Amino acid sequence: MATFRLGAIASIATRIPHQNVAKLQRINLVRRMATGAAPKKPTSTLGLAVKGMAIGALVGTGWSGYSYFKGGPTDHMLHEHVGPKVLDKLPDVKIMRKVVNPNDDSGLDLVLFQFQTCPFCCKVRAFLDHSGLSYSVVEVDAVLRQDIRWSDSKKVPILLAKTKSGKYVQLTDSSMIVSSISSFLRDKKQDIGELAKYYPSISYENDAGRKVFDIMNKYFLMFQEKKVDNRTKEEQEEERKWRAWADDHLVHLISPNVYRTKDEAMETFEWFSDVGEWGIHFPKWERDLMVYVGAFAMWGISKRLKRRHQLSDDVRSHIYDACDRWISEIEKKKTTFHGGSQPNLADLAVFGVLNSMEGCQAFKDCLENTKIGPWFYAVKERVLKNRGNML
Repeated sequence: MATFRLGAIASIATRIPHQNVAKLQRINLVRRMATGAAPKKPTSTLGLAVKGMAIGALVGTGWSGYSYFKGGPTDHMLHEHVGPKVLDKLPDVKIMRKVVNPNDDSGLDLVLFQFQTCPFCCKVRAFLDHSGLSYSVVEVDAVLRQDIRWSDSKKVPILLAKTKSGKYVQLTDSSMIVSSISSFLRDKKQDIGELAKYYPSISYENDAGRKVFDIMNKYFLMFQEKKVDNRTKEEQEEERKWRAWADDHLVHLISPNVYRTKDEAMETFEWFSDVGEWGIHFPKWERDLMVYVGAFAMWGISKRLKRRHQLSDDVRSHIYDACDRWISEIEKKKTTFHGGSQPNLADLAVFGVLNSMEGCQAFKDCLENTKIGPWFYAVKERVLKNRGNML
């Protein structure tokens, strides 16, 4: 985050790691529109103290305040809010398959741009299928990415959702996609285009000094002040915590494990090709390019990822520990799922991440060395039961 310049506040702010600031903002931003949103009112004594401190800071740091509001040469780059992009019509792309559920009464028109085995794409599909939604799928070439040339964002998943105006709003973060669609399903009178505006991307400076964007409130559901969630605030916070854990920790263990060796990398990409039907949807030269170039590239990248996330050479131990931690949390609840008798958004997030490597040796090793299997296949059963027909 940008460094604050208001007197003593600067010395405090600069001691907070950037990633911790981002996590705090995820929890605190847009509280009034989010689940469990209403902040507690301070006592009158505390209120007076806060006001006194604020007045003192303003009086004592006038010039610093002026400099702050005047801004430096790069201040315009930080804290920039960018709303979701809206398209007048669907891009000219080939719909490769559709999931059609005759029981879907949402009225949503959805198009998912994805890699079949991308962990974040698997998260979104698990949610859409478990929710019984119909949607179209565009399988994107993982190397050339020609089917998302129309988009400023070159990452998948991308979900296009038709708004009441007939235009399409572009949702570009897996957790934001899940939260926005989940919010809509709790109150279907809303316009998905308007709902998406509550999830702006906000720019900040990361540890490397680069301007980056993130959706700080992507784990919150937006209820428009309506009581449509009967869970306690603690249960909602617990769900958000584990959804964030899936994104911030678990997903980073996938690549170092499935691309651990050259042979495992090749085996993984061959499985990607089979499950994604690359031989059907792409020319042979393009399919081979994706498999051979992709496998070799990811084998090399996985080494860098291992160092970045401070994993030991025994990368399997890290994913075993993660599986054990997740199952231990469910065992404490003495329920089938984290959500109780039914999977919640945390269940679907963790399932989606692990589902991305189901055909790999790493997943087989997890089944043999942890207790993840019964929970994983119980969630999978619910997801497949609710999913529509594949066309």
